[in-house]
Amino acid sequence: MNKKEVEKQVYNIIYPISQEMDFELVDLEYVKEGPYKYLRVFIDKPGGVSIDDCQNFSKNISEKVDEQDPIKENYFLEVSSPGIDRPFKDDKDFKRALNKEVEVNLYKKINNSKTFVGELIDFDENIIIINNNKEDIKINRTDIAKINIAIKF
Repeated sequence: MNKKEVEKQVYNIIYPISQEMDFELVDLEYVKEGPYKYLRVFIDKPGGVSIDDCQNFSKNISEKVDEQDPIKENYFLEVSSPGIDRPFKDDKDFKRALNKEVEVNLYKKINNSKTFVGELIDFDENIIIINNNKEDIKINRTDIAKINIAIKF
């Protein structure tokens, strides 16, 4: 079974558990790093996720995943928060970020730059519009390598 099939099967197993426990299942990935395989699950909730939340969720999903056994090889399960700089995955991430400052990294340059920081003022399925205090910048979503909330220090 390939990586995408494993991820899809695991998602289908753990999504209902995330809903029961009032967590947002932000992302999951099944990866090989060196000789080891990892199943990484990222959860969130309003106000953030605690270590206890991660432990409880890990325990609950571990039992179900082991029961249904979509992963035939040995792996490490990691459950964590996606972090403050989590990349946007879908429209609900864009909606949550409306009128907030975002950082956008592009695959190709626009106006001689591959990085923009500005307020996300609008989006649809094809474009986003940010304002960098000088102008509104329209960016095709297919040109975005990564977008996340801008972190200020």
